[in-house]
Amino acid sequence: MANFENITIEKGMYQTKGGLTSALEALDPSENYAGTALEGLDAFSRQLKRFDIRVSGRGSDCVEKFFQSSNSAALFPEYVSRAVRQGMERADILPNLVATVTDIEGMDYRSIVSAPSEDDKSLKIVNEGAYIPQTTVTTRENLVKLHKRGRMLVASYEALRFQRLDLFTVTLNQIGAYIARAQLKDAIGVLVNGDGNNNAASNVSVATSGSLVYGDLVKLWAGLSPYELNTILAPTAEMEKILGMTQMQDANAGLDFQGTGKMVTPLGATLLHAPEMTSGTVIGLDKNCALEMVQAGGVVTDYDKLIDRQLERAAITCTAGFSKIFTEAAKTLS
Repeated sequence: MANFENITIEKGMYQTKGGLTSALEALDPSENYAGTALEGLDAFSRQLKRFDIRVSGRGSDCVEKFFQSSNSAALFPEYVSRAVRQGMERADILPNLVATVTDIEGMDYRSIVSAPSEDDKSLKIVNEGAYIPQTTVTTRENLVKLHKRGRMLVASYEALRFQRLDLFTVTLNQIGAYIARAQLKDAIGVLVNGDGNNNAASNVSVATSGSLVYGDLVKLWAGLSPYELNTILAPTAEMEKILGMTQMQDANAGLDFQGTGKMVTPLGATLLHAPEMTSGTVIGLDKNCALEMVQAGGVVTDYDKLIDRQLERAAITCTAGFSKIFTEAAKTLS
C-alpha cells in the first residue's frame, strides 16, 4: 500500500536512470494510488504533498520550505528541472517541426539515411519470380552534433529563502524559454544548412527579389512534392508579408482569428513565427519526415550545489542536436 511518507530521499537518486522521479516511482508506484485522493499525482508530487510544499498559486510557500529537512532539500533540484521544462514546453515550437525524438545516453550518435533515386521511388509491378526493388538504409557519414544549452543560476539561499515559489517558478520558466529558443535556432540551422552530411535544403527562388507573393508559396508547395507541405517557418518580416497577402485576409478567416486566436494557414500548412530565422528566408517542410531531434539526458540540474550549498551557482543545461531524415522534405524560399 501507500508508503510515500516513509521514503528516505537521497541526492544519489538523481544518478539513477530516469533521475529522481523514476527512483521514487520504483519505491512508490503510482498505480498503488488508484481510486484514492492521491490518484493522478506522480511520486514526486506525492513527496511535495508529504512535506506540505506548495509550489504554485497565491498560497505558494517560500523557497526555504524545501530546506527544512535533508529529505525535502533533495527534492529542490527536481522542482527546478520541472519548472525549466515547463518553460521550454510553453515556448517550444519544435514539436511542430520534429518527426521523431531519439534519447541517447552517450554523446556520440550516428543517424540513418535512405536516399532512393527517382526510379527507386516508383513502386513498379513485380511479376512472379521477379526481383523486388530494394530500399537501402545506411548510417550517416558524420555524427550528429550535440549542443549543450543552458543557464547558470546564481543566487544565495539567504537572498531567496523568503521568496515565494510561484515567483521563483516564473524565473525558471524563463530560463526554459531561453533554452527552447536556442534549440529552435539549432533546428533551423540544420533544416537550412544540413547536419554536415551534404544535405542542405534546396532553394526555391521568389519571382521578384525582395518580395513575397502568394504565387511563391504555391511554388514552394509544388517544389516540395511528393512530400507534403504542412509546416511553414518564417521570420517576422516574412510573417508580415504572408499575413498581409490578399489570400490571407478572407473574412471568415478573420472571424476565426478574432474568435479563437488561430491564424489562417497558407495552403493548409501550419504557419509558425520564428524570429530566430534570417530575414528574407521562408522554410517549408513536411514535419512527418524532415527532422530528427537527438537529446542526451533532458534537462540536467547541478543537484550537488543546489542541495549541499543551497543554490550559490548551479548549472541548468539541456544537450540536444538535430539530424535531417529526408533531405528533400524541407526547402527554403528566398
